[in-house]
Amino acid sequence: MALPIEPLQPLAPASGLARLAPGLAYAGAVAALAFALRELPGVGLVGPMSLAVGLGIAARALVGAPAAAGPGLAFALRPLLRLGVMLLGLQLTLSQAASIGAGGFAVIAVSLAGTFAFTLWAGRRLGVAPRLTQLIAAGTSVCGASAIVAANTVARADDEDVAYAIACVTLFGTLGMTLYPLLAGPFGLDAQAYGLWAGASLHEVAQAVGASTAGGPEAGEAGTVAKLSRVILLAPLVIGLGLWSARGTGREAGHPPAPWFVGGFLALIVLNSVVALPAEAKALAAQVATALLAVALAAMGLSADLAKLRARGARPLLLGLIATLFITAVSLGGVTLLG
Repeated sequence: MALPIEPLQPLAPASGLARLAPGLAYAGAVAALAFALRELPGVGLVGPMSLAVGLGIAARALVGAPAAAGPGLAFALRPLLRLGVMLLGLQLTLSQAASIGAGGFAVIAVSLAGTFAFTLWAGRRLGVAPRLTQLIAAGTSVCGASAIVAANTVARADDEDVAYAIACVTLFGTLGMTLYPLLAGPFGLDAQAYGLWAGASLHEVAQAVGASTAGGPEAGEAGTVAKLSRVILLAPLVIGLGLWSARGTGREAGHPPAPWFVGGFLALIVLNSVVALPAEAKALAAQVATALLAVALAAMGLSADLAKLRARGARPLLLGLIATLFITAVSLGGVTLLG
């Protein structure tokens, strides 16, 4: 159940900051705990964003979330989240997408589009709620938790739907990261083909990089470039989903199908492509983006009702599994055709 949040009123800066402080501090503490837990053996396989949303759900169930935290949590779920996604653009360049060649990019694009469409179809067949289906489709086809929170700016699903979708991509992406290195040999993939397969199909960036690197330096480079090229397609997917979600939904006419941060995301990709930005600046931007998204997802977990999360049942989990198997098979087929 979403927290009761009072609408923000125009206030003096100090007063406004005071209203935001409790919620931001609460979400920040949960996010900090997520980063700390990743230092434990084995926990590092799970990204800080996925850990943050899980810890947020647990904190709400065990400790609760006071009403005073509401404004700060709302701020984390809106401006901070969008800024975090936008900053991801500084990790990508158009030359990276070009470096994998037309065939490699075609495998990525077809796998992404096919998986998204197939997941929407399978969700209807399984009776999964449309908005939850859209989030699972976005997370599976593009880049895990980041794609889910970006897609939700236009899908506008409940916090419980977001948390469930992130749980799906975390579970199946982590399983894929551990199983992929065992499959390169049986499938007859060389290092470049294996890296392209991992980058084109695994959900989170860290999962794709981890799995592809296990195949050696050449596979690691191919997997990283393929995955980052796939993330570039996040912007057109959000725009398309916004247009699709607005069809016949009766939403207010003024609701834009593409939120402002999508334009910022694309602008930063172009900037990073044409300007030689210092490596230190890009590394700092990556750290800031991860921290902002972790705080936002901690806030989302703190706003989610565990009972409503359980009420979703097992069908969305089955949908996540089916979608993962689909993108795995389609991308493998594409890589095999490329030779």
